[in-house]
Amino acid sequence: MKFLTSAFLAVREFSALDQAVKNGALPAAVTGVSGIHKANLIQSLCALNGRRAFVVAADESEGQRLCDDLAAMGMHPLTYPLRDFNFRDTQGSSHEYEHQRIRVLSRLLSGECDCVVCCLDAALQYTIPPDELRRRTAVLSAAQKIAPEKAVQTLAACGYERAEQIEGAGQFSLRGGILDFFTPGAENPVRVEFWGDEIDTLSFFDPETQRRTDSVPRAVVTPSVEAPVEHPEVLARRIRTHAASLRGKNAPAAKQVLLEQAEKLENHAHIGCADKYIPFLYEKPATLFDYADGSTLLFVSEPAKAKERMRTVLWQWGEDIREYLSEGVLCRGLDTYSGDWQYALSEFERLGAVYLDTFVRSSYDTPLRTLQNVTARQLSVWGGSLPLLLEDVQAMLANRWACVILAGTERAARTLTADLQAKDIPAVHLSDPQEAEKGVATVTEGSLSAGLEYPGAGFGLITHGRILAPARKKAKKRAPNSQEIYSLAELSPGDYVVHATHGIGVFEGIHKINMQGVVKDYMKLRYAKNDTLYVPVTQLDLVSKYIGPREGAQVRLHKLGGTDWQKTKARVRAAVKDMAKDLIRLYAGRMKAKGHAFAPDTEWQRDFESHFEFEETEDQLRCIEEIKGDMEREVPMDRLLCGDVGFGKTEVALRAAFKCISDSKQCAMLVPTTILAWQHYQTILKRMDGFPVRVELLSRFRTPKQQEEILNQLRRGEIDMVVGTHRLVSKDVKFRDLGLVIIDEEQRFGVAQKEHLKDLYRDVDVLTLSATPIPRTLNMALSGIRDMSVIEEAPHDRHPVQTYVLEHDAGILADAIRRELRRGGQVYYLHNDIDTIERTAAALRAQLPEASIGIGHGKMSEHELSEVWRRLVDHELDILVCTTIIETGVDVPNANTLIIDNADHMGLSQLHQLRGRVGRSSRRAYAYLTFTRNKVLTEIAQKRLSAIREFTEFGSGFKIAMRDLEIRGAGNILGGEQHGHMESVGYDMYLKLLAEAVSIEKGETPAPADSECLVDMQVQAHIPEAYIESLSQRLEIYRRIADIRSDEDAGDVIDELIDRFGDPPAAVKGLIDVALLRNMASSLGIYEIKQQGQTLLLYKNDIDMKQLSPLIGRMRSRVMISAGSKPYISIRLPQDAAPLDTLNDALRAMSSGAA
Repeated sequence: MKFLTSAFLAVREFSALDQAVKNGALPAAVTGVSGIHKANLIQSLCALNGRRAFVVAADESEGQRLCDDLAAMGMHPLTYPLRDFNFRDTQGSSHEYEHQRIRVLSRLLSGECDCVVCCLDAALQYTIPPDELRRRTAVLSAAQKIAPEKAVQTLAACGYERAEQIEGAGQFSLRGGILDFFTPGAENPVRVEFWGDEIDTLSFFDPETQRRTDSVPRAVVTPSVEAPVEHPEVLARRIRTHAASLRGKNAPAAKQVLLEQAEKLENHAHIGCADKYIPFLYEKPATLFDYADGSTLLFVSEPAKAKERMRTVLWQWGEDIREYLSEGVLCRGLDTYSGDWQYALSEFERLGAVYLDTFVRSSYDTPLRTLQNVTARQLSVWGGSLPLLLEDVQAMLANRWACVILAGTERAARTLTADLQAKDIPAVHLSDPQEAEKGVATVTEGSLSAGLEYPGAGFGLITHGRILAPARKKAKKRAPNSQEIYSLAELSPGDYVVHATHGIGVFEGIHKINMQGVVKDYMKLRYAKNDTLYVPVTQLDLVSKYIGPREGAQVRLHKLGGTDWQKTKARVRAAVKDMAKDLIRLYAGRMKAKGHAFAPDTEWQRDFESHFEFEETEDQLRCIEEIKGDMEREVPMDRLLCGDVGFGKTEVALRAAFKCISDSKQCAMLVPTTILAWQHYQTILKRMDGFPVRVELLSRFRTPKQQEEILNQLRRGEIDMVVGTHRLVSKDVKFRDLGLVIIDEEQRFGVAQKEHLKDLYRDVDVLTLSATPIPRTLNMALSGIRDMSVIEEAPHDRHPVQTYVLEHDAGILADAIRRELRRGGQVYYLHNDIDTIERTAAALRAQLPEASIGIGHGKMSEHELSEVWRRLVDHELDILVCTTIIETGVDVPNANTLIIDNADHMGLSQLHQLRGRVGRSSRRAYAYLTFTRNKVLTEIAQKRLSAIREFTEFGSGFKIAMRDLEIRGAGNILGGEQHGHMESVGYDMYLKLLAEAVSIEKGETPAPADSECLVDMQVQAHIPEAYIESLSQRLEIYRRIADIRSDEDAGDVIDELIDRFGDPPAAVKGLIDVALLRNMASSLGIYEIKQQGQTLLLYKNDIDMKQLSPLIGRMRSRVMISAGSKPYISIRLPQDAAPLDTLNDALRAMSSGAA
C-alpha cells in the first residue's frame, strides 16, 4: 500500500519524526496515534529508512492487530509469542510456541525477517543466545561429506526427538541411508539421502503421504527447543555440584528433585524440564533484545500499559515461584527466567525507542530527544451499508480530500466502484495505487483493522471488514482411497481383524515360514478354539481391521471352517438389501413430488454474499453452489451438509435462507436447544442487518403472549424467517408460504421427529446440517441415495491449543485454573463420570474458594442444562465441571482452558472434538489431558495422547477422525437396527456389502467381493526386516502391494518404496510380480494357483476350451486338463525356468483366447 507512505509524509509531524530517525535523535515519543496510525507509522518509517522493526505491543490482541495490519501494508511481520516454561518433569507438552519463537530468531539471524511483533513479557523471557543459535544452526547441502550417524548426533543435540516416521515438527527418523527431519518453522519436512558418507540428494516430502515433493539444494537445521542439552553428563555434574551447595528449609525437597533429574541425564534419558536449567546451559542467558542490531528500529506501543503488564507478570511470577520453591521444583540459583522492567528500560535507551501513545503523557521513564503530537482520527470499520459510506465519502470529497476505500476482495472493489459511480461520485478502481488523488474516491482491494483520517494532510481511508488472513498454502486434497491403509498400519498383536472368507479372528503378528527353501511372510490369525490360520501376505487385501461401533467391547470369534460367518454375512446382506430398497423407494418418491423452483441469484443475493467478512473456503463455495442448484430445480431438496464444529456451516445455510426469502417465501430453522436457538437468532440478526428481512425467535425465551403474536404473524406472512426449537413442530404453527426448512445438528433429533417434519412439509426444500462428519467411505456407498455436501477445510486464523499430557496433579491443575481466571477467562473441567461429578466439583470449590462453579451432565433435564449454558455464556460461572456433553454445546469464546480427567479412556477423535471447544477467540488456549497417578497406560492410550499432543493445528480433525468417529457418524445415519449388523461383520465389510446392494438396486452388476485368487508358489516374496524395520510400516506396504491392480499401480508402489526406503531387494520385487499375476488370474476366473514340485496347478470352476486352445497350442504336451469335482489345469515347468515366467506366459495365452 504505497499510497500510505506518501500520505504519511504529507503529515508535518510525521516527516519531522522521519528526520529525527535519520539523524538518530532518539528515543522519541509520538502521541495522538491509535492502532491503525501506529501500523502506518511503523511501516512508513521502515520503508523510508530501510530499517527493520521490533514492535513491543501493549497486549496480545493489539499485537495480533498490528501484525495483520502490517502484513496487509506489505511487510512480513512475525509474532514472537510468550511461552510457558516447563519446570516440572511432565510426560510431554506441545512445543508450538517454542517452535514459533525459534523460527523468528533464526530468521532474524539470517536477515529474512523485516518486522517482529511481541509483548514485553515475551521479549524479556530468556532464550538461546544469538551466538549459540548460530553455532547450532547447521546447513546440509548436496555432495557434502558427513556420515548419517554424525547427522543424527547433530539433530539429537539440537533437541529433536527420534520417531518411526515423521508427523510433526521437531522429529527425525533414520531408515538405512535415508534421514528425514522436520525443522520448526519449515513448511515441510526434509528427506536426505546418503550415498555412503556423502549426501546424495535433499528434498521436501509430504508428511501425509510420506512421498517426496520438490528437491532442494540445501537445508538448514535449527535447534527445535530453546534449551537443547548437548552434553548431558556436563549438565548432570553441574546439577550435582549445585545440589550439594543448597541450604535452608526447602533444600531437602529441592535436592531430591535435582538428583533425580541428574540421574536421568546420566542415563541419557529425556527430561521434560530442560527449561529449568537455562541458567546452567548458557553463560549469559539472552532475550529477544540481544537479536537487535544497528538496523533495528524499536517501537514501544503504550509504554504505560507495558509497564503495568510487567508489574502483573512479575507479581504472578512471584506467586508461582513461592509455590515452586516450597515444593522444591525450583531452588536458589534456578529462579530467574526473564529480564525485569529496569533491564527493559536500559534496552529501550540503548536501541533508541520510538514510543507510540494514543493520549498525551506527562512523563516517560527514559529521557526523550524528540516529541511529536499528531492530530489523527481512527474510523470504525465500514460494515457494508452503502448509505453510510456515501455520507462519509461525500464529506471527505466536499473538502477536496484524497479518499481511499479498501473494499476487501477485487470482486467487491469492482462492485463498489460501480455502485459509487451510479450515485455520481467520482470513483476509480486501481489495483495498486501509488498516490491518492485529491477530490477522487480511489477504490482498491485489501482491508485493515480500521480506517483513518489525517486532517492536516487532507487524507482519508475507509476500510471494509477485518483483514483477510493471507491465504495459506492450499492443503492438498487426500486421495479418496487413502483411508484404507490406516486400518492395517495401526494393527498390533491382539487386535481383532476380519477375513473376507473366514470371519473375525485375532491378529498375532507376522511370521516368516520357510517352505522348501523359500522364505515367505505369513500373517498369523487365531480363531475360536485356538485354531490358527496363516494368511500369505500377498492376500492382505482380504483382511481388514475389525472396527465395531463400541470401543473395547468383547467380540465373538468365528470358528474356522464353520458356517456361522457365512450365515452372518447372508443375514447382513439381506438387511442391507432391504435398506437399499427403502432408500431408493423414498428417493424415487421425492423425485416425483413437485416443489417450488427458486429463481436464479438476484443482485440482492450477490450483495448479501459480498458482505460476508471472511474469505470463504473452497469447500464452502462448492457446497453453496450445490445447494443453490438443488433449490433452483422443481424437485424438493433434501440435502445433508456435514462439517466439523466451526467450519462455517451456518453461513452456507444462511445464504440458502436468503435465497428463499428474496423469492418472497418463508424460511424456518429448527435447532435442538433453546440456547442454540438464541445464538443462531443473534447471528442471523447480525448477518441480515441492512436488508429488509424480519427474523423472529420461537422458544422458551418468549412469553406465551409473544409466542401467540409470532404465530399470528407467521400465518399472515409478515415474518420472513423463524428460528425455533421443537416448538416449531407443534400443531398450532402454520406458515403462509414456507419455502425452506433448515435443521441444525440433525444428529440430536430423533428419527421420528425428523420423519414427522418431512411429512408436514412434503414439497418443501429441506437442508440438514450435522457436525458428525460422515466418513468418506460411507459417503461413497450412499452416493446416489442422499445428496450430501461436505466441508472439510478449516477456516484460517485459529490459534493452536497449547496441550499438556500429565499425571493428574491437583497442584498443577489449580495453578492452570488460577492462571485462566486471572486473565478473566473461564474453564471447562471435564470429568466423565456422573456418579462422582459432584465430589469433583466440591473438591474444586475447596481448592478455589474464589471461583463460582457449575455442573453440567446428560442426566439433567433440557431446562436445567440450558440454564447452566446461559450462566456460562453470561460469565456468571468461572468453571463448568461437566461430562462430554460439551461436545455438542454452545460456543463460549471466553472459555480457553480445558482440563480432562482420565483422558486415556477417550477415543482420539473425541479428544480432538473436545479440544476444539477452546481456542475460539484470539486468545491462547490451553488443554490439560490427565491420567490417574502411577497408572501404566496401555499402548493404545499412550499413542492417542501423544498423537493429540502433536496435532495441535486445526483441521487436523480429519487426520484424527480416522476411525472411531466414522463409526459413530455411520450409526447416526443408518439408524438403530443397521448398527447391530455393522457390529456383527465389522465396518469395512459392512460398507462393501452396502455398496454392493446399492449398485444391484440401481441395476448395475457389481464384482463379487470374494472372487480373489490365492497364489502359493515357491518364490522369494517378502519384505526383509533389514529393508523396513517397523512392523506397522511393513504392514502398510504389504497392504499397498496387495492392492496392486495394474502395471501403473505397480510402478507407483515401486516409486514410493524407492522414495521412502531406498531400492527394493529382489524379494520385494517378487511380491509385486505375484500381486500383478494374481489379478490377471482372477480376471480369467482362476481361483487358486499352486506349485507342487515342478508342476503348476490352476484351479478354475468352469473350463472353457475356447479359452484354453491358445495355451495348448503354445505349451502342447506340458498342459493337462483334469475335469473332476474340482477341475484344474496342470502345467509342467521346463528345466531351470522361473515359475513366475511360465505362469506369466500361460496367463497371457489364456487371456488372448478369452479375448
